[in-house]
Amino acid sequence: MLIKIGYDITVRVFAPTSVIYLLRVHPSRSGDLVLPENFRIQPELPVEEYWDKFGNLCGRLQVQAGDVRFLNEAIIRDPGELDAYAPEAAQHDVQELPVETLTFLLPSRYCEVDSELLDFAWKTFGSTTTGWPRVQAICDFVHRHLRFDYEQARADRTALDAFRERVGVCRDFMHLAITLCRCMNIPARYATGYLGDIGIPPAPYPMDFNAWFEVYIGDHWHTFDARHNCRRIGRVLIARGRDAADVPITMTFGKSCLPKFSVTTEELDPSSTEALADFNENIAFPGKDQKTFFPVRVAN
Repeated sequence: MLIKIGYDITVRVFAPTSVIYLLRVHPSRSGDLVLPENFRIQPELPVEEYWDKFGNLCGRLQVQAGDVRFLNEAIIRDPGELDAYAPEAAQHDVQELPVETLTFLLPSRYCEVDSELLDFAWKTFGSTTTGWPRVQAICDFVHRHLRFDYEQARADRTALDAFRERVGVCRDFMHLAITLCRCMNIPARYATGYLGDIGIPPAPYPMDFNAWFEVYIGDHWHTFDARHNCRRIGRVLIARGRDAADVPITMTFGKSCLPKFSVTTEELDPSSTEALADFNENIAFPGKDQKTFFPVRVAN
């Protein structure tokens, strides 16, 4: 299938400051893009793009007081398959884990493994079958325990806060599930990206970026989603990290707000050549209000 993705995000800052963003499709999915992303910034500003330690493509720019607008459109190919299902995937002993997975067992900004959740996790999930069934049991618990509520979103809610308050948005569901997995010695990492209402009834919420998480079992990283708690179609990864602190959509080093935040994720009819032709023309010959942005350099 073909999926149209993109966004129109305005960040307002109140003094000159630096901005870091993670807004590009993850390198693991870049080969699926029909054409390169039509990413640009208004006003046009020099950007230093770089790779972080988790393999995400990031950017840094200096902005003056006022608004800076991030825009992007792309069409990406997707196999149209549900998330992989591997109930036989076994849990590894910590000594057998690849060393690069060990950081995803440790406490992080939003995932307090060294808290009351450690004892709770072992009491609640210690008798479950290890591996995939144990991770699924954790997802089932988090899905039941938390109530999804956009109006209750806040930037400083941790996994322990979510556990106690029993409410949150998608990132809170993932932080709690990640923490419980790590408590049970299962490496777990946070993921963010696009996830449209493909294959399900449309949700009564504005389109947004989504969070999910990945666990290392059966010698592979596998996708789980404690909020939806079902296999989904059409995830398009942007970034991975220990938790949401590692993968901010934008981060400013001063006071800021978001006057506009609009995300597009929708399936296209692959037989409709007209839509694809219009998109191709837009990319190749952008109008005077659609300037393609080129970074000044890429840092390794």
